[in-house]
Amino acid sequence: MGRKLFGTDGVRGRANFEPMTVETALRLGMAAGARFVRGDHRHIVLIGKDTRLSGYMIEQALTAGFLSIGMDVLLVGPLPTPAVGHLTRSMRADLGVVISASHNPFHDNGVKFFGPDGFKLSDEIESEIETIMESDPATHRAASELVGRARRIDDAGGRYIEAIKSTVPRGMVLDGLKIVVDCAHGAAYRVAPRVLAELGATVIPLGVAPNGMNINDQCGSTYPQSAIEAVREHGAHLGIALDGDADRLVLIDERGTLVDGDQIMATIAATWHDEGKLTGGGVVSTVMSNLGLERFLGGRGLRLERTAVGDRYVLERMRVAGCNFGGEQSGHLIMTDIMTTGDGLVAALQVLAAVIRAQKPVSEVCRRFDPVPQLLRNVRLPPGASARRVLDLSHVVRAILEADAALGADGRVLVRPSGTEPLIRVMAEGDDAAQVERTVAGLCETITAAAPVAAE
Repeated sequence: MGRKLFGTDGVRGRANFEPMTVETALRLGMAAGARFVRGDHRHIVLIGKDTRLSGYMIEQALTAGFLSIGMDVLLVGPLPTPAVGHLTRSMRADLGVVISASHNPFHDNGVKFFGPDGFKLSDEIESEIETIMESDPATHRAASELVGRARRIDDAGGRYIEAIKSTVPRGMVLDGLKIVVDCAHGAAYRVAPRVLAELGATVIPLGVAPNGMNINDQCGSTYPQSAIEAVREHGAHLGIALDGDADRLVLIDERGTLVDGDQIMATIAATWHDEGKLTGGGVVSTVMSNLGLERFLGGRGLRLERTAVGDRYVLERMRVAGCNFGGEQSGHLIMTDIMTTGDGLVAALQVLAAVIRAQKPVSEVCRRFDPVPQLLRNVRLPPGASARRVLDLSHVVRAILEADAALGADGRVLVRPSGTEPLIRVMAEGDDAAQVERTVAGLCETITAAAPVAAE
């Protein structure tokens, strides 16, 4: 069965509009609970969230749904997505839930699930949850005496902080390092500065005053200008810019230059390969990663396996291929020997470990390859237009094929619908920057003109 409610990373939408309503969240909690209630033991679901105003509303609705099914609920409050994955497994919960729309603006929200192993649910299990929702999840209600209980876990942040600190090499400290950390007014606003400070760094915190509506607002990984300016102003050694739920990051070197996920992957992969820690013979990333990364890894005898966009697909391929490292150009970095999902703080600490070992500045350690010219633009669709219908139009298909052929063997075109917004993403890369620019501009023009024709 195909999924209708779940997208590339859980359920997502504008808060207080379908599917992000109290009514749907209640049914979603009941259906997910029904899917994971197995056996006679007391079942536990752990719920975390970021700092969005609508998080209170969705949290209460989900909680009511789980309680009605007979699951006990542990509420951990604002914590990074990877913290919820980690705590779900370490606290032996049957299910973990994160209420977050990641890097999206505050008016969006979302729900994503972790299984008892701490990993995100598969497409198949999400489809099963949808099937229960489409029938009647109320048929799974618990008897009156078996209704669940809810309680808050006050030390959840501390547990996660200790787990993060344990990932650094023994004896490694950050004494003498000045680090800017931009928490995007999001889920890591408390824990990220504490982790770095407790490891000895001088911390310049940004984005640590959430008000429910400023998450990701001109800050964090999607707007790194604030961190760039702070690095230059304070003469910092490194800047770390997290997104709203802290499962991804970008870095800023001491010169104020951005370091994206591809360069971070190259840095960690090369370091781990040299230390004999990299498994599976390569790295898993998505179709968005730069050809320069693929060439860099190939030069070291490592392969780059590509997947569809979405960290869940990266993780699935990693598990099949036996790889312990993968990620996305956007800054999701997954290290399965350490955490069950992308973790911006863990990735930053791995880079810092490489910097400390090399005793060189970040600008040298994290510039592993020259990127192939790559350009990405988004075409926003008008109301009612279907991205899939646009991309199925014969003249659009023909334009994409012709553009890809024109770039030749040393270039490529990628056109895809966004999994989270009403956008079509148009990307091209190749050794000729001018040709790449012309290619993207031409395809965007074609798609823009075609969009009104494909209204639903």
